[in-house]
Amino acid sequence: MSFFNSKIVREELESINELQNDIFEELSSFPTLTTQQKNEHIEKMSSLLEKQQLMYTRVSLSDDPQAIRMKEELQKSLVLMGFPPNTNVNAFFETMTQTIKNLKLSVD
Repeated sequence: MSFFNSKIVREELESINELQNDIFEELSSFPTLTTQQKNEHIEKMSSLLEKQQLMYTRVSLSDDPQAIRMKEELQKSLVLMGFPPNTNVNAFFETMTQTIKNLKLSVD
């Protein structure tokens, strides 16, 4: 069975997509949100990052050609986001985790 035919993988990808959409929809109004709303938004970001890390781990452990391509595309997308070539994806996740922590501190 293909990696992406797994029910668990499909459900997690759908959940990731929904969270991303929610976060992007709220992003432009972030400065005008209440403190509670900002904290809820930051929690969504944290949840999204956790789900992405878990999916990256699953993709990394798979030998399915589609999963391997997805991992390669993620690596390429880091460069498009301004990270140096050959940046370890886990280093990206650590950077994003710290960014979310700093954002939370600035709201509190």
